[in-house]
Amino acid sequence: MALAVLVSGTVAVVLQQPQPATADHRGQDPIVIGHRGASAHRPEHTLLSYETAIALGADYIEPDLVSTKDHVLVARHENEISGTTDVENHPEFAARRTTKTVDGRPVTGWFTEDFTFAELKTLRAEERIPDLRPENTVFNGIAQIPTFEEVVQLAQRHGVGVYPETKHPGYFDSIGLSLEEPLLEVLGKHGWRGRRDPVFIQSFETANLRDLRKRTRLPLIQLINATGAPYDWTAAGDPRTYDTMVTPEGLREVAGYADGVGVDTRRIVPVGADGRLLQPTTLIRDAHRVKLQVHTWTIRNENSQLPVDFRLGDPANPAFPRATGDVMGWLEKLYQLGLDGVFADDPGIARAVRERIF
Repeated sequence: MALAVLVSGTVAVVLQQPQPATADHRGQDPIVIGHRGASAHRPEHTLLSYETAIALGADYIEPDLVSTKDHVLVARHENEISGTTDVENHPEFAARRTTKTVDGRPVTGWFTEDFTFAELKTLRAEERIPDLRPENTVFNGIAQIPTFEEVVQLAQRHGVGVYPETKHPGYFDSIGLSLEEPLLEVLGKHGWRGRRDPVFIQSFETANLRDLRKRTRLPLIQLINATGAPYDWTAAGDPRTYDTMVTPEGLREVAGYADGVGVDTRRIVPVGADGRLLQPTTLIRDAHRVKLQVHTWTIRNENSQLPVDFRLGDPANPAFPRATGDVMGWLEKLYQLGLDGVFADDPGIARAVRERIF
């Protein structure tokens, strides 16, 4: 593939000819997943963000999926949308602010499942973390909330894959808005049904992945957090945690229903009490032994989001937390451990480092 990489400051621009994507990456270079698009540069989960991720060289774009009242899947970080839209500026929706229990936690705000898709389309997206990414706020009010189908259509136009996450699947099941059926319906409508199609479906819960395994041949990814447990285990009174899942025995169990794991970087390289990296774990080796791919999240540019070892500048400077650290060095270390993929807020940098190493 002809490739040109231009790096200026924190932005890497990758010019490429689109290639047919495939989820079969055995023996290939690690994939770059645009985390919620290119959320380092545009408000996350917008077509602006996904388009930027593609332009920067992402192999996959990642939509988090929640449902509307009329069962349309849309891309939002959470079903509570006060932090990612201008809903609070719409007096016609003021009465819909409420408190709900989601995954055992009380949450107050406005929820996608209380809006029809047509109503959601009247809202505009906003930057979720303005203190960390003030530059992104210039795009506030421009983009609408995209449907999953719009994200799939965008990906297919540009020859990249999609990596959807089902958010709070047990909760949506409990209110009669199951995520799995419309997810598979949209993918199937656009011809993505098989193991080699450029799709990974991910979830922090286990029950919906086991159910999906019976319904589809598309690759499935079990997400594994640094702490805690899958909520479906907690709700069922199962005492196991994500720690159990990363043992050799736990990984063998995951391999019975999933094709890979998506893990917090701390599961691969733990961090000590001082914020510095410790020795890598055996997780990648153990997962590969049972034929599981290993993808890791999330690679972010800002000092505050990097291990202490890769932070740059004067910590006393007020701008230090959001200043760009040595994200390229962090990526290089992770790639060299044998990963199969990385989730990156800035897929251009992840792509540039990959091209340099492999």
